[in-house]
Amino acid sequence: MGKIILESTITCPKCGYVKTETMPEDACQWFYECVNCHYLLKPLKGDCCVFCSYSTISCPPIQCRENC
Repeated sequence: MGKIILESTITCPKCGYVKTETMPEDACQWFYECVNCHYLLKPLKGDCCVFCSYSTISCPPIQCRENC
């Protein structure tokens, strides 16, 4: 297994605001509020978390190939 990447850039689908965040190491994040427009992001169907749906890097459990 390679090194887990914890920094990911998330993009709001409503306003396009981009922010780099640190992902939790041992859990999926189901909700994320955009700091710009306050839109509440939720995972897209088939994704386990908002990072898998809206960011540049999948969440750590997916990077480890674990079930979320």
